Amino acid sequence: MPHRTIPVVGLLLLTILVVPGRSGLAGAPRRPNIVLIVADDLGYGELGCQGGADIRTPRIDSIARQGVRFTSGYVTAPVCSPSRAGLLTGRYQQRFGHEFNAIGKQNRLPDVGLPTTERTIADDLRSGGYATGIVGKWHLGGTEPFHPQRRGFSEFFGFLHEGHFYVDGRTSQAVSLLRPNEPPYDEQNPILRGTRPTEDFVYLTEAFTREAVTFIDQHRDRPFFLYLPYNAVHSPMQATEADLARFGQIKDRKRRLFAAMLAALDEGVGAVLDKLREAGLTEETLVVFLSDNGGPTAELTSSNAPLRGGKGQLYEGGIRVPFLMQWVGRLPGGVVQDRPVSSLDVLPTALAAAGVEAPRGAKLDGVDLMPHLGPKSDRPPHERLYWRYGGKAAVREGRWKLVRDGGQKPWELYDLDKDIGESDDMAARQSEVVARLRAAWERWDAELIQPRWGSGPR
Repeated sequence: MPHRTIPVVGLLLLTILVVPGRSGLAGAPRRPNIVLIVADDLGYGELGCQGGADIRTPRIDSIARQGVRFTSGYVTAPVCSPSRAGLLTGRYQQRFGHEFNAIGKQNRLPDVGLPTTERTIADDLRSGGYATGIVGKWHLGGTEPFHPQRRGFSEFFGFLHEGHFYVDGRTSQAVSLLRPNEPPYDEQNPILRGTRPTEDFVYLTEAFTREAVTFIDQHRDRPFFLYLPYNAVHSPMQATEADLARFGQIKDRKRRLFAAMLAALDEGVGAVLDKLREAGLTEETLVVFLSDNGGPTAELTSSNAPLRGGKGQLYEGGIRVPFLMQWVGRLPGGVVQDRPVSSLDVLPTALAAAGVEAPRGAKLDGVDLMPHLGPKSDRPPHERLYWRYGGKAAVREGRWKLVRDGGQKPWELYDLDKDIGESDDMAARQSEVVARLRAAWERWDAELIQPRWGSGPR
């Protein structure tokens, strides 16, 4: 992907967009729609725009081609649920105790979920007059108080727990490669329309795409926020015969299934982009695409190349993800931005674009990215980014990354400008940097609370 310098006119447009006109006023521009698409367990190196070669992803790649690709885009956790908690609140999830995943029966416990004291991006946008909908995987609480329609979303189609089979009956209507200990994802975890279970025998990625397109069609005449968290390419590994047949050249069966699942995801994203274009909304819609965490390579074959590690780790492969942003006519296309940004930034960026103020007293950790995308902006969006996942810890400051892979393990230091694969530990050679970053991390850690449930790696 070629690197382009943002022209001055782009900076002027970015300045204008933070004070948009109010929808419905004669002659005033419509406030932008916000479409937030989240892939599940997608590796850093899988997309074509990220260097992937064996699985074509032209529709997702088009977001990078028409917008900005953040090569140092991070999430706040290396696993699903806490990552989503940070994304939807714009706050480090450890501030409110949402540090670990909810898995299996935990999803049905009455006190496990995104605390109701926290506002979501949907709360804020709905208060600002937006239609709000979620299609896909929730994983922020499986009991009534945490239901999406109590957290700012007017409409919901999807499931509440950590995963779901892609077809009815697990192995019917699709080719499957199930692990011997495949979790009972569907147990007390139906596909819901609102609060009511619905039987839907369409391949799940296709069903989510259908519902997302329908939502856009139904709300095309007013500003809307669509949150589209696909469960693809999360396990279980299941694909349609038609998608699988497209990858006969891939001999490894697991890799072929992964390719088919990713292709279905890519086509789904393409259908959403097509609907925006058909409705004349492409230039009136901010589209954000990212993964919730790094790929679990052994489980899915999802590649995090050239990064070290993967899902569940605070090495780059677990927390640096594909991160794309498009607003045709407002953001220049084909831009590659390497300054570190975070999923925490999605909420304040969306609110600023929509002209919606965060509630008074809201203490956000994310920032509006728009002022940082102009050609004269040399200031990084964040001085530092932080992570805590049980005994694992990390902090990034510019080129430096300090990471500890467990509470009893030593701190490691890497120069990411020269060593993106985190292979050359410089802690012994840069003791002053280690001391400074460790002190910064400890100050941040002192602001956090204990996890509300679960336990993580020590």
